[in-house]
Amino acid sequence: MSGVWGNKLKISVFGESHSAAIGVVLDGVPAGTKLDLDAIKAQMARRAPNGGDFSTPRKEADEFELLCGVMDGVAEGTPICAVIKNTNVRSSDYAQLKDVMRPSHADYGYRMKYRANNDYRGGGASSGRLTAPLVFAGAVARQLLAQRGIDVVSHILSVGGVCDEHFGTQIDGSLAEALKGEILPVIDENVRERMKAEIAAARADGDSVGGRIECAVTGLPAGLGDPLFDSVESVLSSLLFSVPAVKGVEFGSGYGMTAKRGSEVNDCWYFDDDGNVRTRTNNNGGVLGGISTGMPIVFNVAIKPTASIFKEQDTVNVATGENVKLSLKGRHDPCIVVRALPVIEAAAALAIYQFVKD
Repeated sequence: MSGVWGNKLKISVFGESHSAAIGVVLDGVPAGTKLDLDAIKAQMARRAPNGGDFSTPRKEADEFELLCGVMDGVAEGTPICAVIKNTNVRSSDYAQLKDVMRPSHADYGYRMKYRANNDYRGGGASSGRLTAPLVFAGAVARQLLAQRGIDVVSHILSVGGVCDEHFGTQIDGSLAEALKGEILPVIDENVRERMKAEIAAARADGDSVGGRIECAVTGLPAGLGDPLFDSVESVLSSLLFSVPAVKGVEFGSGYGMTAKRGSEVNDCWYFDDDGNVRTRTNNNGGVLGGISTGMPIVFNVAIKPTASIFKEQDTVNVATGENVKLSLKGRHDPCIVVRALPVIEAAAALAIYQFVKD
């Protein structure tokens, strides 16, 4: 299993859902960088399960312990290692899943790849629990980006059949700050309660619901990225698809452009009042030919419904060779979308920092 990603800023994630701890080694943070540890804790708190209406009843504070690389809040220039202890595990809930494969979960693929030596409790290394170290690393990366005037913001674009508005061509700073302050951030306030109702209905049915997250990176100059294999889209996508439950990534208007003519979706250039080259629309999501245009980089990700649900489902017992029925026990999110917001932002921050010039 490869738990290492990145070049300029390299991360190595380790641990499993029910191991003693999970964590990350972050290599490449410049010596002398002052880290706002409270801001990192705030990002971790956004992802942590709190037992509320939108998440699993499992409660983990996601408090991190810095083992090395930071002294008195300042990066030493050596690898930073942060460990997050798993304090609220109930491994007995997963006893039946040693040989019974959950529908739409990674259980079967992991069993086959690792010859049944994988830790299946809570999904092991395939669990969304492993996104906590990713959020830590992303929280550091976004502080490095902020020093260069680059920001990352997201909102819930849809939950089930309830949809929010898309980001516009310009993303106002006040909107970005308002979204960051919400547990369920949306642009159109009128859809928030409908989204809550959609999640509540799924929970009441012992089921789950998916959705989409739209993310924007602002303040990025034109000319970053490379054509072909190191394009902005490919580097972003490589990390976004490492987030469990992400099943699609779409930049700008994405698939919607396929039903249009070029004259309808081409992003036309102009000089703004300050002499900056801009585009009047942003259908390409701030990237052309793999290189940033200076417009906000905008993409959305598709998050599938949580695979672990309480409804009875058909599956197999690989030990007995039988077709069986599965009724899950345990603690599971009715909708992953809400807690995935800081994870997607973290992935974006880590990916974009790879392109930033010193």
